[in-house]
Amino acid sequence: MTSKQLKKQDQVRGSAGNCSPTKRYVKVVYAVVRAGGRQEKVQVGTVVVLDRQAAKVGDKIELPAVLLVDGDAVTTDADKLSQVVVTAEVLGEERGPKIVIQKFKNKTGYKKRQGHRQDLTRVKITGIK
Repeated sequence: MTSKQLKKQDQVRGSAGNCSPTKRYVKVVYAVVRAGGRQEKVQVGTVVVLDRQAAKVGDKIELPAVLLVDGDAVTTDADKLSQVVVTAEVLGEERGPKIVIQKFKNKTGYKKRQGHRQDLTRVKITGIK
């Protein structure tokens, strides 16, 4: 859209020229959890794909928190983080993309081909307490 169209649209909506909209403070709560040798940043409602977890579809699992951000307060203390519980619900199990491993040595006739697919678990974060 051109600037003229935007100004016209603002006039139709009743906004006053160059006034900026009021800013609202939104409290952000998220955690960084350790799962499957990696760390993932999660919020309530986030769907995350992790390495295979020993749980069935519909089960609830708990993930250990490494860091917690609650609004402006950042918690990294191990004693306080041991009290933080990040719960997740298992949505399903799946497999990752196929990775092809090929080895080749010139002039010797050595060739090797191998494939791998990682087992994964899809979870939805249901709570951070």
